[in-house]
Amino acid sequence: MPKPIILITNDDGITSNGIRKLVDLMTGLGDVVVVAPDSPQSGMGHAITVGDTLRLTPNHMFEGIEAYECSGTPADCVKLAKHQILKNRDVSLVVSGINHGSNTSISILYSGTMSAAIEAAIEGIPAVGFSLCDYSPTGDLSHVDKFVTKIAGESLEKGFPRGIALNVNIPPKQHEEIKGIKICRQANAKWEEDFDKRVDPHGREYYWMLGNFINHDKGEDNDEWAIANNYVSVVPCQFDMTGHYAISRLNDDWDI
Repeated sequence: MPKPIILITNDDGITSNGIRKLVDLMTGLGDVVVVAPDSPQSGMGHAITVGDTLRLTPNHMFEGIEAYECSGTPADCVKLAKHQILKNRDVSLVVSGINHGSNTSISILYSGTMSAAIEAAIEGIPAVGFSLCDYSPTGDLSHVDKFVTKIAGESLEKGFPRGIALNVNIPPKQHEEIKGIKICRQANAKWEEDFDKRVDPHGREYYWMLGNFINHDKGEDNDEWAIANNYVSVVPCQFDMTGHYAISRLNDDWDI
C-alpha cells in the first residue's frame, strides 16, 4: 500500500523549531510535503492574499523532504499546496504547527496555525493543528512526541467527520508527566484588551495592545480546564459559524 501523503504547514515560519519537530514525527507516518510561510504569520487568523502576488520557493532544509516556503499566509499555504503542488495527489492529512503558544478557547479565531487546519477542512481534508502552551520560540518540545504521533496516527487510521479540524493544545514541559488526552469543547474565555497610548520620537501618537486572558468558564469539559489540569486538549472545530439556535428565534421575533 502506498504511504499516506501528509502536508505540513504552520504560522511560525518554515524555520521554526515546531515545524522541525512535526516533520521529524510525521515522516514515520507517511510521505511528507512541507509548504509553510517564509516568515512568521502569528495572529493572522484566516487571512488570504488577494491583492498581491504569491510566491513559492523550494526549500532544502529538511533532508529528503519536498518542501516550499510561501510568501503568503498559512491559509494561502494550504490553498497553494492543494491546488498547485499536490493537485494530482490525494492528501490524507494536513498537520499545522507545532505552534509556539496556546491556541485554546477564543484564540482559535486569531490563530494562523488553526486557520491552516480549517482551510484544509474546507477542502475536505482531515486536519490537525498542534500548539504547545509555551510562548518561547525555544520552548521544550521533548515531551510532545507520543501525543502528536498518537493523535495523527488515529486521524489517519480511523478518521473523523468531514469538515472538522482538530485543535490540539499540549501543556508545557513540567516535572509532572502529562496525564493523558481529553476530547473537549472550546472554553468560554477571552482576551480583555487594553491599549497603551504612547508617543514616538517624532511626536506622533501610537498604541500598543495589551491585555489579560480571562477564563469565564467554570466547567471541567473544556480546553482551558484540560490544560490547567495537565491534559492534552483536543477540540473538534468546524468552519460553519452559523448560530443555528438563533434562526428560529429570529424568525419568530422579527417582523420580517
